[in-house]
Amino acid sequence: MRITVLAGGVGGARFVRGVREEVRRNRPGASVDVIVNTGDDWWLAGLRITPDLDSMLYTLSGQNDEERGWGRVGESERVSAELRAYGVTPEWFTLGDLDLGTHIARTAWLRQGLSPSEVVRRLQERWELGVTLHPASDQEVDTHVVVSDPGALDGTGERELHFQEWWTRHRAGIPALRFHQHGLHHAIPSVGALGALLDADVVLVAPSNPVVSIGTILSIPGMAQAVAASPGTIVGVSPIIAGAAVRGMADQCLSAIGVATDAAAVARHYGARSRVVRQATGARGLLDAWLVGEEDADAADGLQSEGIETRAVPLWMRDLDTAADLAHDALDLAVELRSRP
Repeated sequence: MRITVLAGGVGGARFVRGVREEVRRNRPGASVDVIVNTGDDWWLAGLRITPDLDSMLYTLSGQNDEERGWGRVGESERVSAELRAYGVTPEWFTLGDLDLGTHIARTAWLRQGLSPSEVVRRLQERWELGVTLHPASDQEVDTHVVVSDPGALDGTGERELHFQEWWTRHRAGIPALRFHQHGLHHAIPSVGALGALLDADVVLVAPSNPVVSIGTILSIPGMAQAVAASPGTIVGVSPIIAGAAVRGMADQCLSAIGVATDAAAVARHYGARSRVVRQATGARGLLDAWLVGEEDADAADGLQSEGIETRAVPLWMRDLDTAADLAHDALDLAVELRSRP
C-alpha cells in the first residue's frame, strides 16, 4: 500500500506519527509520503523558518518537546535572547538554540542553491523517520492575513500581517478579513508531492487546519487538480469535534472564509470527489470519504447523500495508540471503498 498524507501543524504531525505506527503494526511493506504545508514559512533574522516541516521532522524523529507541543526537547534559548537584545527578532517569536541549528543548516543549503525539496531530503536523512517528507511547493508561498485597520495610511482601512505575527503574537485574536498567499501566482507543486499523489493507493487528509494548512496546500496552482486526479482513495479526517477545533484556532480561520466550525461544514467545504456529484453540479471536490468524531455521528447521513462516505469514529489523538487507531480507521475505510465494484 502506498499512502500519501496532506498535513500541516502539530495535529498533522501527530496524525502522521499515528499513520507510521499503524503501518509498523499492521501493514508491512506500506510506504508513507507526506505533503507538508509551507504557507507558514517565513524569513526571520536572515534565516528561512519552516514551522510545519520542522514540527513534522521533530515529531517523527522523537526530538519534539511534548510538553510545549512545539520545538525541540531539552532546548535552551540563549541565542534567541541575544537576537532580541540586538533588536533582530521580535519578543513574541522565540527560536530555541537547537532549532536554530536546523534553520542555519537549511538556510546555508538554500544559499548554496539547493531546492527546498533537496534541503528537506537532507534534513530527514539525519533520523530514521519511517516516512518521506515533501514540501508542498519549492517556491515561497508565505501566508499573510488581512485585518481591519481604520487608521491605515493608504486609506484602505486594512493592513496585512504575516501569518506568524497574527497566529503567534496575536493568537488569532484580531478578526481576519481574508488570507493572502504571497507568491502563489508563480508556485507549482513540488515534484515529490506530485509523484506521491500520482503513485498513491490512499490519500489521507490529516485533521489539520482546513484554511491555512490544507487550504494553502490545495491553493498551489495545479495541486487541487493533482489531488483530484490521484488514483488513490481520498479519506479526510475532521479537525472539528462537536463544534470546536481539536487544536489551534481553526474556528477563526473558518469564520474568515464563511465556513461554520462544524465537521459536516468542513467536509462540504472540501467537497465530494464523486463522479455523480461532479456531473450533477459541475463542482470538483476532494473527498471520497470523511471521518467524523463519535460526537458528530448525526452528520453522517447528510454527507452520505451528498456523495461523501462518512463514518463516526474516536478522533481524539491522546497518545500514540489512539493516533494509530485513528489511522487504522482511515486506512480500513479506504481499503473498503477500493474493494467495492
